[in-house]
Amino acid sequence: MTDLLLNERELRFQLYELLDTEALLQRPRYAEHDREVFDASLGTARQIARELFAPHNHKGDANEPTFDGQRVHLIPETKLAWDAFAEAGFLAAHHDFADGGLQLPEVLLRACMAYFNAANIATVAYSFLSIGATNLVKAFASPALRERFLAPMLDGRFSGTMALTEPGQGSALGDLRTLARPGKNGSYRIFGQKMFISGGDHELTENILHMVLARIDGAPAGTKGISLFLVPKFLVEVDGRVGARNDVALGGLLHKMGYRNTTSTVLSFGEGDGAVGYLIGEAHQGLSYMFQMMNEARIGVGLGAASLAYQSYIHALDYARQRPQGRLPGNKNPAAPQVPIVEHADVRRMLLQQKVYAEGSLALCLYASSLVEDAHTGATPEQRCNAGELLDVLTPVVKTFPSRYGLLASEIGVQILGGAGYTREYPLEQYYRDNRLNPIHEGTEGIQAIDLLGRKLGPRGGDGYRLLVSEVLATLMEASNDSRCAPLGALLADALNVLEQVTASLQAQVAADATLGLVNATPYLDLFGRVVVGWIWMRQALLASSALEAGAAGSDVDFYQGKLQAAHYFMSWELATLPAQARLLSEANHVAYYMRDSWF
Repeated sequence: MTDLLLNERELRFQLYELLDTEALLQRPRYAEHDREVFDASLGTARQIARELFAPHNHKGDANEPTFDGQRVHLIPETKLAWDAFAEAGFLAAHHDFADGGLQLPEVLLRACMAYFNAANIATVAYSFLSIGATNLVKAFASPALRERFLAPMLDGRFSGTMALTEPGQGSALGDLRTLARPGKNGSYRIFGQKMFISGGDHELTENILHMVLARIDGAPAGTKGISLFLVPKFLVEVDGRVGARNDVALGGLLHKMGYRNTTSTVLSFGEGDGAVGYLIGEAHQGLSYMFQMMNEARIGVGLGAASLAYQSYIHALDYARQRPQGRLPGNKNPAAPQVPIVEHADVRRMLLQQKVYAEGSLALCLYASSLVEDAHTGATPEQRCNAGELLDVLTPVVKTFPSRYGLLASEIGVQILGGAGYTREYPLEQYYRDNRLNPIHEGTEGIQAIDLLGRKLGPRGGDGYRLLVSEVLATLMEASNDSRCAPLGALLADALNVLEQVTASLQAQVAADATLGLVNATPYLDLFGRVVVGWIWMRQALLASSALEAGAAGSDVDFYQGKLQAAHYFMSWELATLPAQARLLSEANHVAYYMRDSWF
């Protein structure tokens, strides 16, 4: 079953039809590449994922990391997978040739990451975090810090983490208490404790570089007093040699229901003289810097959730095609052979529901990655600006829709397998447990909802939203001229009108009273996300219709018909409840707000 990662035909459709990734070859940065380079990169990722990540996915889950008081122990396959990932160049894939990178487009890197996520999301988490930490160092660290730390991060000798959460503070970063005091030679001494730090300790690499948010002694209260520091597990000399252990101690490992092969740690900084740390960028600007890694991680979390949803879908589909059970309702002959459960309409309904969530989520995440690319290498300043604005407003959706509905896809997969789905002999129960973390980490649904409604659609926001609406309207215009897609377009147009009306209503509510106006931000985010994914499915349907009209042949006919049917399902069923939800939002139904603690 380890060969079942992603549908390669689906990935080609997403990259080369929906996103036209091949057009990136016209940009100067990718002039030395061609389609063969892109496909070879995907092939390498697929091979490594199949051979070195997927085989130990279950083993890593059953044998989670342990700490003997001195060292953290992981199953040995984890190190082999890390080394293969690094040696293939994926840690540096999107960096310039001059820095030792492969100079791949962002969207290609993330498509490669989808293979690794599908194969073993817990093991690839170490690489995922390190890529984000490396991007942070490259973007904001001083030349001296980049000279010392960037190369070993790119080649896999050093890994990275993000250290935000504290025992007493989760999402409320403005209240963090980790302290930084000036030390020698421009360094700082860090004192405090962080928890839920994924990848916070291991022996996969020579060193671990923690990206730590802390408050310089005497800094202003709140988010304006937060600075960002690079704090290595082992001190690094100016010439790059790894030296003595820094004052960073592992307080213990946390034991999770999923992602078990990723160490989740409590880290203590400064139990002695203080952990040596180096200021990244300017003092008191740390949170703005860290948002780069946080937003990157949010897209990555969405992609991980989409990949797990896809795994749940294709395993459930494989099982449904092979598992004989029962007969169709119209067949009353007990001697007739049983049919595969895929023949039962209710099972096909569940599979179709999985398909729209998994493929819609994957398309959404790769689209977001293409916006990251356009924001950096778009042909004109306007294109780069528009991509950045769209990405900003969509990031909460990219993080939350796959996390919520990808989890539901995993749940449906367990249901399709029935009793077998509940056993560890099949991977579905692990996919569900792994996927359950995604609605929580890198900002819960509630945090993302407040960000969308309170900030990105607030008085100083809205540009990205208006761009998004214009994009959806352009797609609807195209759909109106396509006989297969026009009825679907009409359903999406109704949903867009609902979104427009409820958005205006909630913006007015927030302006009048932010506390009350944000009470129902999470249901609004859900409504917003379903309209966005409906638009993503509309775009896929248009491509499918065009391909069928042009004479698609062979297996492609079934592939495109499946896209159209999935889009039809999404528009008919997933958008059907929006008006009722919008009515509650628009009428400012604050029943939850007025509930009192003592009444529970």
